[in-house]
Amino acid sequence: MDVKFPIGQLQVPDEVTAEDVNEWLREIDSYTTRLRELVDSLSDEDLNKTYRDGSWTIRQLVHHVADSQLALYERLKLALTEYQPTVSEFDQDKWAYLPDNRLPVESSIRMLEGLNERIVALGNYVTGAQLDRVFIHETDGEIRVAETLAKLSWHEEHHLAHIRIALEL
Repeated sequence: MDVKFPIGQLQVPDEVTAEDVNEWLREIDSYTTRLRELVDSLSDEDLNKTYRDGSWTIRQLVHHVADSQLALYERLKLALTEYQPTVSEFDQDKWAYLPDNRLPVESSIRMLEGLNERIVALGNYVTGAQLDRVFIHETDGEIRVAETLAKLSWHEEHHLAHIRIALEL
């Protein structure tokens, strides 16, 4: 197994179907329940475990997922409401070391509960034609709504696998 990408890299079909979108939304909808099952009873020592040398701690991963989902949600809404908006990159490594990442993970899990509820509601609204709408990422270029929905799901699953590896589950 590739510890850096334990579930593989993000792959988005060229032709995204309603079933693809529904599967991604199901994963997003159940994510915080599955995350809580892994982290709610962890000690501070456990939250400081890493999944490989030099990687983020479990605590940082939980906070990172919340940060990233928030950024992706904003990009999704922009793509659905504006014509090819340009979005900036954020330095996730610098964000991981800001003081709010030392807070209890509960703050980010609560944030994810509400955010994921909104992502699912928005995802259920998206039509086939809207899946091809794009935003322009300052370094990655055009990103489709379909790819963003896929990444919202994949990214959570990717880091859930990292947490399992750190816990040796």
